[in-house]
Amino acid sequence: MSVEVRSFDSLGAFQLDWLNAKHHFSFGHYHDPERMGVGPLRVWNDDAIQPRTGFDPHPHRDMEIITYVREGAITHKDSLGNTGRTEAGDIQVMSAGSGIVHAEYNLEDDPTRLFQIWIMPRGKGGAPRWETRHFPKAGDNGGGGLKPLASGRKGVGDVAPIDQDATLFAGMVPAGTAIDHPLGRDRQAYLVAARGRLIVDGVPADTRDGILVRDTETIRLEAPSEGGEDAEVILVDLPL
Repeated sequence: MSVEVRSFDSLGAFQLDWLNAKHHFSFGHYHDPERMGVGPLRVWNDDAIQPRTGFDPHPHRDMEIITYVREGAITHKDSLGNTGRTEAGDIQVMSAGSGIVHAEYNLEDDPTRLFQIWIMPRGKGGAPRWETRHFPKAGDNGGGGLKPLASGRKGVGDVAPIDQDATLFAGMVPAGTAIDHPLGRDRQAYLVAARGRLIVDGVPADTRDGILVRDTETIRLEAPSEGGEDAEVILVDLPL
């Protein structure tokens, strides 16, 4: 088993008057040849967007882009005519395919905090698409482990589709408890506790650290009882 923790303080950083971003992998002006992604997972950005601001229209192609809203809401507009507002606890999934232009704005009165997760697709030039899904809010997964929200794997269930052999899971681990999440030795996972702290197979990690796990059938996720804070976990299951 291999568990590697990438501390939040070691992540790349970028800041404007309206955006405060941390980069788990090389992105924009931040370049680290040792952090170019994990398998098809290419980008994991931790963004805070100030009220009444956001990303003006810009193009993408050949990328699966998942936005997980942690706090607040994000409003999407794109060249296909899609418009939608995604609230905290929900996700939106955009397959850029052969090309799409979109904008993302925080039209709320408070900052929006989100993860932008980019996964390279199996193929190129597919039809672009966008959708949003409503899922149980944090704490409503009934203690049944992490819930799949988006996937391109067969048999995962009714989730937002992506064009890759990968699955994004999310859920809560209550303080003082642990869950076992199946992985498989031919798989790897990258995960972050958006809130709270985690002990991953005996290795401690702080809030918003990046955690890479390989070579194990099952990942044990424990939320320490000290402090009494539940851990909100976002995990991407990936091929090696």
